[in-house]
Amino acid sequence: MASNTEIKKSIQSKLSRYCGISADEATKSQIYQCVIMTVRDILAQKKADYKEIVKAQHTKRVYYLCMEYLLGKSLRNNLSNLGLEEGYREVLSEMGFSLNELYDMEQDPGLGNGGLGRLAACFYDALTTGEYYTTGFTLLYEYGLFKQMIIDGNQAELPDSWLESGEHWLIRRPDKTFPVRFGGRIEEDWSEGHCTVRHIEYNEIQAVPYDMLISGYDSRTVSTLRLWSAKDVSKFNMGLFSRGQYHKAIESENDAEILTKVLYPADNHTEGKLLRLSQQYFLVSASIQNIICDHLARYGTLDNFTDKVAIHINDTHPVMVVPEMMRILLDTYSYSWERAWEIVTKSVSYTNHTVLPEALEVWSADLVRLRLPRIYMIIEEINRRLCESLWSMYPGDWDRISRMSVIAYGQVRMANLAVAASHHINGVSKLHSEILKESLFHDYYKAYPERFTNVTNGIAHRRWLCQSNPGLTKLLDETIGTGYRKHPETLWEFSKYAADGTVLKAVEDIKQQNKLRLASAAFKAQGVKLDVNSVFDVQAKRFHEYKRQLLNVLKIMTRITEIKNSPNADIQPVTYIFAGKAAAGYYLAKEIISLIWNLSRHIDADPQLRDKIRVCFLENYNVTMAEKLMPASEISEQISLAGKEASGTGCMKFMINGAMTLGAYDGANIEMLDAVGEDNFYLFGLRADEAENIFQHGYDPVSYYRKNPRIKAAVDMMSGNINGTSFDSLSEYLVSSQHGTPDPYMCLADFESYYLASQAALNDYRDREKWNRMSVLNIAAAGSFSADRSIREYAENIWGISPIK
Repeated sequence: MASNTEIKKSIQSKLSRYCGISADEATKSQIYQCVIMTVRDILAQKKADYKEIVKAQHTKRVYYLCMEYLLGKSLRNNLSNLGLEEGYREVLSEMGFSLNELYDMEQDPGLGNGGLGRLAACFYDALTTGEYYTTGFTLLYEYGLFKQMIIDGNQAELPDSWLESGEHWLIRRPDKTFPVRFGGRIEEDWSEGHCTVRHIEYNEIQAVPYDMLISGYDSRTVSTLRLWSAKDVSKFNMGLFSRGQYHKAIESENDAEILTKVLYPADNHTEGKLLRLSQQYFLVSASIQNIICDHLARYGTLDNFTDKVAIHINDTHPVMVVPEMMRILLDTYSYSWERAWEIVTKSVSYTNHTVLPEALEVWSADLVRLRLPRIYMIIEEINRRLCESLWSMYPGDWDRISRMSVIAYGQVRMANLAVAASHHINGVSKLHSEILKESLFHDYYKAYPERFTNVTNGIAHRRWLCQSNPGLTKLLDETIGTGYRKHPETLWEFSKYAADGTVLKAVEDIKQQNKLRLASAAFKAQGVKLDVNSVFDVQAKRFHEYKRQLLNVLKIMTRITEIKNSPNADIQPVTYIFAGKAAAGYYLAKEIISLIWNLSRHIDADPQLRDKIRVCFLENYNVTMAEKLMPASEISEQISLAGKEASGTGCMKFMINGAMTLGAYDGANIEMLDAVGEDNFYLFGLRADEAENIFQHGYDPVSYYRKNPRIKAAVDMMSGNINGTSFDSLSEYLVSSQHGTPDPYMCLADFESYYLASQAALNDYRDREKWNRMSVLNIAAAGSFSADRSIREYAENIWGISPIK
């Protein structure tokens, strides 16, 4: 560990070398830049030392491919993991600077959006801390997803220019640049029984890597997250430029670099679909070329590839790694089809994250053939051989074979390709994994049952507890010791303090301090005033119909009606906090955001309401906001329809910070309920089989609307005057079949149970001793939902890897 003297000398050296100034002359911005460079140097040296250890042991390596990594800020995370935070704090203070102010200068990397990216970041922390040999791959999105602003109730998407503060963490690696080809056509030349494939008239784009080094907590390991940036390979057209055709001269450069401008471009048009497809292929082509190149440099052969390499595809976005790897093995290294397929299927594993059809990715066959002609040829051959194999297993069963095929009805089914090519397929909670076997991939499960398993998600508790909630961390250190930081299962020892009045009061005080911290941050960022003496009831997640933010709104509207009908009743004050983004092209989700924003203004304007109920929308939800929001939350809304949420990880982050879960019987909620017990969890609603049965026999929301006065009043309010706006389109969505299936996620069917569970939580909140005891038990039970446990299960049961020795 570096001493304070070494830290100071390193910072001064960077200031002199890169800024040409002394510490006395340095601005805060220059100090920020040089501090990051010193930390990056420490990481680079640790990485070099670690690499020598790995090289001597010939350790198997896992490559983790994901379209997004929602990492959060790096400076505090790295200093904390390296054990250098206090040293840097003291040195900077001596130099006249505040480490906390430097933390605030850093922007969240725009490398992710929702649960998929948050999970990948948590897993990377656990992989590195657990000392597994790993490399992650994603794209270097210049503008991230988007920066969200709410303007008069409407979501506006602005570019997220995160690289202004984040580029200092990146190490450009031009020595690892690889070409990626698009378009063109394929020529086959058969000679002496061997086919030579030539790809001609293609467009070539360079994949230039930028490395971000990730430290483990109290470990020797530093892992690399490699970010690919797209660059044009053609030369600048000086002739066109000289003739004044400036835009034409740089046209090809712009066409190339658009590949890595934004995460998840809107795909409600052909151009957007083509860009998404191109992004996915760009990621996997560059990554698999890199993987093979590194392996050959080390071993000189690919014959031992499956013994030394595990490739994990996180969701369907990177599934084209399968045909791309086949292409390289067949066309570049002249492997037979059978041997190439063996290498691929023994290397690749797949995590499914959703049962929602729109997220399983189906591409137009014509689009794939046009953009990726050789890849399409290989997918066609994979499909032909798969169907031939299935025919021998199920002769004459055309329906089953059609359901299992990779190409059908002019479409390429990426989920089927992933399952057909992976040695293991896992869901992310027990319920979700059972649904995969029983419905979504039932045919594949019957054919290959040994491939299917479960790994319930987990969170990086060192970030989401130890860094995000210092008050609670200090209390845990004092009561149960510090062992939980690397052995989170020992958090269970905290349950012994559930009857200790001193500890219960401390937990309550810590929660109040965290509420004050969130209130200060919200006011500073948005001018929002939060009532810290009210209950903080929070739903923070991506806006989507199945997340059922509308169900939450119906409950709030019911509370409004009750307050108006009984203004003098003794009602527990509540602040309902929403946070999350809607996809740019998801107009229904945007309308729900507008409803929430207008509802908040409606309440603020009514003196009868605003002292007892508030609604707040926190814009531009990101990791940094979540690090303040989750420790301050008291009720965690996890209310998706049973069977629709694969797992969730936000639910675990709220739990480990002592919030009570108000949850449907869905995803990881079920396992959290089992861990903490029904007395410490507010369960409501239909089970997955019950919901499916109702839907199959004809769900009729109108009957709920007519029979339940609370539902009728809330739905009618929605189509009335809310801050001068009517949201009758959303009320029609809930009860009318005019535009297709009404309320497909059954808000009205679950409403009464949800409302009563919510009311029970508010009643219990008044009993402070009971509530604090429940909070302690939730914290204690959260240890099993650490990413450390998840990664051990992946390592042992799927990847076949071990920590370095």
